[in-house]
Order: sequence, then C-alpha cells, then structure tokens
Amino acid sequence: MYLHLGQGAVVRSADVIGIFDLDNASWAFRTREFLNRAQREGRVTAIGRDLPRTMILTGRRGERPSVWLSPLSSAALAGRAERNAME
Repeated sequence: MYLHLGQGAVVRSADVIGIFDLDNASWAFRTREFLNRAQREGRVTAIGRDLPRTMILTGRRGERPSVWLSPLSSAALAGRAERNAME
C-alpha cells in the first residue's frame, strides 16, 4: 500500500517510520538538530510551498531515514495510514 503525503507525493506505507506534528516535535533541541543535519545531507523533501505541518520519516532497515515535510496535518496522515493498514 501507499501513503499520499499531499501535492502528489506518495511513499510506500511499509517504509513509514513515523509521522510527527511539527508544532510539537520542533520544540525539542534534538529534533531541530536532526532536521538541520538531514537538510545538510540532502535527505529532506518539502512538499508544496505551504508551511509544513507534519514531518514524515521513511526508510528501510540499514538506511538513513528520509524526511518529508507535508502541509497536511499529522492527524490526517495518520488516519490515511490507519485506513491503508485495514485494507
């Protein structure tokens, strides 16, 4: 199955490590540090031009995670992921 992240961006559901609300997660120093490092390494993909609301981590065992920044809410994406898991 696949998870639609918005603006035509789609990832494999099996590759999703986590879905995080940026309003809550970005307060932590370690999260900001992680995002800065991922940005420097070219592992961040911003979806659309709107202000990102959600950070989605994707990857496979043994790989460094990719970071997707989506304008959709974490609740909407988590709901989509849950519906996909039920199908």
